[in-house]
This record gives sequence, C-alpha cells and structure tokens, in this order.
Amino acid sequence: MNPLAHNAKLVKQAYWLIRLRWAAVVGVCFTVFMANRLLDINVQVVRLYCIAAVLVCYNWVFLVLVNRAVRNKRSDLAGFINKIVNLQISVDLIVLTIMLHFSGGVENPCVIFFIFHMVISSILLSTKESYLQATLAVGLITLLALLEYKNLIPHYCLVGFIMRDLHGDGLHIAGGLFIFAMTLYMIVYMTGTVATQLRKQEDAFRQANIQLEQKDRLKDEYVSRVTHDIKGHLAAIHSCLEVVDSRMVGPLNEKQQEFVQRAYARTCKLADFVRTLLKLTQMRLNDKFDREVFVLSEMIDSAVASVKTRAGDKSITLSHSFEPMVDKIYGNHFSIEEMVVNLLLNAIKYTPEHGTVTLNVIDQQEDILIEIVDTGIGIPESELEFVFDEFYRASNARKSECDGTGLGLSIAKQIVQRHCGKISVESKLGQGTRLAFTLPKGGCAKTATHSL
Repeated sequence: MNPLAHNAKLVKQAYWLIRLRWAAVVGVCFTVFMANRLLDINVQVVRLYCIAAVLVCYNWVFLVLVNRAVRNKRSDLAGFINKIVNLQISVDLIVLTIMLHFSGGVENPCVIFFIFHMVISSILLSTKESYLQATLAVGLITLLALLEYKNLIPHYCLVGFIMRDLHGDGLHIAGGLFIFAMTLYMIVYMTGTVATQLRKQEDAFRQANIQLEQKDRLKDEYVSRVTHDIKGHLAAIHSCLEVVDSRMVGPLNEKQQEFVQRAYARTCKLADFVRTLLKLTQMRLNDKFDREVFVLSEMIDSAVASVKTRAGDKSITLSHSFEPMVDKIYGNHFSIEEMVVNLLLNAIKYTPEHGTVTLNVIDQQEDILIEIVDTGIGIPESELEFVFDEFYRASNARKSECDGTGLGLSIAKQIVQRHCGKISVESKLGQGTRLAFTLPKGGCAKTATHSL
C-alpha cells in the first residue's frame, strides 16, 4: 500500500475510535442516570460519573496526541498511530473493568462490551495484537472476579436488578469466566479472519487499480504521440489543399474544384478533431496547471463576444447576466474561457433557429456557479449519465449534426475538476438543456497541483 494512503487510513481509524469514545461517555452518563433515577437500581453514581470524567480527560489527551502527530507530519506516523490505537483499547479495557467493579462486577450484563472491544481491535490491529488485547481483557475480568470472590475488594451488587448475589459462587464464576474467555478468543479469530481477507482483497483491488492507471497513462501517451504525428501530416495536407483550392498553382475545372473543396473541408474537420484529441490527452498527462487571479466578468464578456456572430447566423437570442458580488477568481484564465466558448458554441449548435441561449453567473459565497441554458433539442434522459464520457454523443445529436467529436463535455469536465469544481447537466428531450458548473473563488490549494 502507498505509505501516504496507509498513514491516512490509520489516522482516520484513530479519529474514529476517539469519536466512539465520546459516544461511550454519553452512553455511560445516560445509563447511570436511568438506572439511578428511573429504574431505582443501586449503583455507585458518584464513582461512575467520576470514571466518565476520566474517560473524557484521557480521550481528549489522545485527540491532542493524534492532532499533534498529524500536524507535525511525524516520520514514524504509522507506528505512532498504531501505538496510540493499542494504548486506547488497553486503557478502555481497564476503565471498563473498573466501571464493572462499581456496578455489579461480573454479574453486570454490560460485560458484553468486552466483545465490542475485541471486534474493534480485530478490525484495527494485527492478529497478534488482537489476541494480546483479548488476553488482557480475560486477565482483567478474571482478576476482578477473583478479588471479589476472595473479598479482597468489595462487591457492589446491583440491588433492584439482580435478585441473587453470585460473586461468591465459585462454580458459577469459573464457568462464566471460561465461557467469557472462549467467546473473546473466538470473536478475535472470526473477526480477524474476515478482516484479514478484506485487507487482502483491498490490496488486490488497489494493485489492480494502480495497474489500470498505468495502462491508462500508457494509452494516453500513445494517443498523444500518434495524434501529434497525424497533426503534422494533416497540416501539410491542409496547406497543399489550401494552395490548390486558392488556384495559386493554376486553374481548376468545376469538377476538380468541387472535389478539392470537399477534401479541404474534410481535412479541416479532421484537423480540428486531432487538435481536440491531442489537447485532451495532454491535459490527462500533464499534472501542472498554471493559475492566476483574473476578473471573471471580463472573461465572460470576451467569451460571449466570440460566439455572438455564430448565434446571429441562426437568429438565436444570446444573453448573459452577472450577480453583483461576482468579481475575481483564481484559476487558469485561458482554459476556463476556452471551455465557456466551446460550451456556448455547443448550445448554439444544437439549438434551432430563433431559439435562446442564456449564460448566468451566480455568486455562491465560496463558489461561482456558471450555467448555460438553451432551448435546444435536449438529451434523452437515459443518456444523461454518459454525456461526459469521451467520444460519446447523444443519439439525437448524431441525427441532428453529423459532425462532432464527442470530446467537448469530457474536456469541460477535466477543466472543472482541475479547478476543484463540479459540473452537471439537466435536460428534457425537445425542450432544452441546462449545463452548470461551479468554480471555487480561491481555486484549489495554491501550492498544490491537481492531477485528473
């Protein structure tokens, strides 16, 4: 397992155990209150509340220790957290034994909570450490039973709850301890076996995922090299056709002109496709993403101006609006503007004549919401989940427009994710589409780079 991922998992488990202990404190206080005030059971109220206070104190100490270790990025973080978890469980077992002593000893049915601790230790700790914790639990409960049986410490019977005092019944105590010990060890064995199998499966899935990521990266590198080579050849073909089409090398008859123009148009579309594909693979391969602070309203105005002519050609009403609080944003100016332009062109492309395309910029305190709403052909509901997949085009889009790469929304998703935003689409067939994405005003962590 990756060391960083392993450390993060251990820290998460340590915090989970601390949160469980806060819940245990509440549970103890509630149980003591119910037993004393409502059920009229004779319990050592003051002492049990004091133990709950001790529980709060040492849980806070563990929280401080874990926070400090994480904040200081200890070189031995994994080993330190493992020791903390071991210590927490051991102290919990000791405190639970003391609480049992003041609330009926081994006669208290709450002895079952030892089983919960064994399950937790089997999940969080190694097999050897889990058996050691089970041995500690058996030793503690045996010591408590023995001391009460020999009258070396007082026995606090749960008067009002247990009708018969059994702490002096040697046979009952011996039988109970044997069953208790066997139960704990069986719980550790069964839970540990399941946890071990799950860890092995998790490791296998993680390794498979790593291999898939490596193969995906190799695929991207291959596509990048191939598209780069194709781009060069296409550029040469495009230049030659442009020269012939402009009749710089001599006149063409009508039939020759038609074929040259068709070849030239096809070459232009293929060149656009190759450039788009190359851009996508380079984005996937390149982890670096330059960012700067820029005025979002100016960028949106520029993007809208870029597509106004295309909207006018189809008599489409193009409008945009800003909320007053929208100002500057931290991100990659070029990629965001290019994305907005492409999304607007996409909306215009699939909106019939005399339709409307609206761009709204909305302030959401920490984020900026940008939505593009059109009255176009829409997307079938069953296909919405696929629209961000590479090379995917909706079935009605393929019928409406033959040309298209199916890469536009995929690239938009990559750009939004690199800015730590979210993108979504809502659509009704024949009624239009709403595409929305958010961009954090402060961007991602400025000192970090974000891979796809």
